[in-house]
Amino acid sequence: MKFTDLDLNADILDALQDLGYESPTPIQQQAIPPALEGRDVLGTAQTGTGKTAAFVLPIIELLSREPIDAQRPIRALILTPTRELAIQIDESIRDYGKYVDVKRALIFGGVGQQPQVDALRRGSEIVVATPGRLLDLMQQGHVDLRDLTWFVLDEADRMLDMGFINDVRKVIAKLPRERQTMFFSATMPFEVLRLSDDLLVDPVRVSVDPVSSTAEKITQKAYFVDTNAKRDLLAHVLKSDDDIKSVLVFSRTKHGADRISKDLERRGIPALAIHGNKSQNARQAALTSFKKGKTRVLVATDIAARGIDIDELTHVINMDIPDVAETYVHRIGRTGRAGASGVAYSFIDREEYGNWQAVLKLINVEVPAERDHPFPSVLSTPDSFGMVAKAAAGGGGPRRPTRPQGRRR
Repeated sequence: MKFTDLDLNADILDALQDLGYESPTPIQQQAIPPALEGRDVLGTAQTGTGKTAAFVLPIIELLSREPIDAQRPIRALILTPTRELAIQIDESIRDYGKYVDVKRALIFGGVGQQPQVDALRRGSEIVVATPGRLLDLMQQGHVDLRDLTWFVLDEADRMLDMGFINDVRKVIAKLPRERQTMFFSATMPFEVLRLSDDLLVDPVRVSVDPVSSTAEKITQKAYFVDTNAKRDLLAHVLKSDDDIKSVLVFSRTKHGADRISKDLERRGIPALAIHGNKSQNARQAALTSFKKGKTRVLVATDIAARGIDIDELTHVINMDIPDVAETYVHRIGRTGRAGASGVAYSFIDREEYGNWQAVLKLINVEVPAERDHPFPSVLSTPDSFGMVAKAAAGGGGPRRPTRPQGRRR
């Protein structure tokens, strides 16, 4: 299937062509047609599957079919858990709507609200927002949702993880009852399923490969190492492997992310950290530097990294093994995008072996243990866990700002 096979107007197709996009991903193939028909959509898909286009393209297309309202009221609201993901969705709307006259606003905390209020006053048909700041502006009377037609809840499970579900419900309570809703989540825990039942009316269910299958496409390796030698091992791996062009290093804590990045800098390895204690400007500057290749290593916490989409990321390194096995798969899924190869290394200390066994049971993939490194722990000796850690059993008229001759009909 090609994008030309979908019911998208020529302006959107031209924008996709400019981006080099020819074929929709599986989630886009499944979600876009029912969304264009006005159906509610329940999507199970993680970051990196192309789900942003799965809801952004139908919204732009449906909005472009309507006449332009001079007031530019809010017609679509996209709610997402993190600032980074909100920024990336806003950039996607800009890129996909390059030849369609649609006004947009980006709403998130950690920065001054006045520019956001000004954008809303000027008129914004598509608003991308995080829950906290959106509620603040709603309570101040800056957000009018009476004309809303489309609502998207993205990363619903992360909303739950971050404690935003109550805020999400407060926003939902202010939405018009007659609307089209698209709901996306990587996983479907009970609370998320209950929320989807409350939100959606006879939804079309779409999904891509389960989270565990992502791991099969990525080259993985385990390093058994004592806790106090992990930073030494990280520096060793980065200095000895020239194939590591760009690497996202995961740290369990904000403090740990800072310590890792500072230690690498002291060793002459360009690195920056992003986490919730950093200002939005600092986080965005770090991400931009990393994407442009000026910074080789980006150290991040799980929450800060959620939604980061970097096409040419070659490696992921887990400085620790997360308590929730699915988080591991989300982490390594940052690499190996769009058919490219990806590599994931995991540093495992004695206390993390139980977590590692849970990961292996989930992914059901054999992960070789790297023994040839200067900082081995007892876990890597032949009489303990051997060369391979094996998985346990289980298995209107077009809107064209750059083409004024066809702007309205």
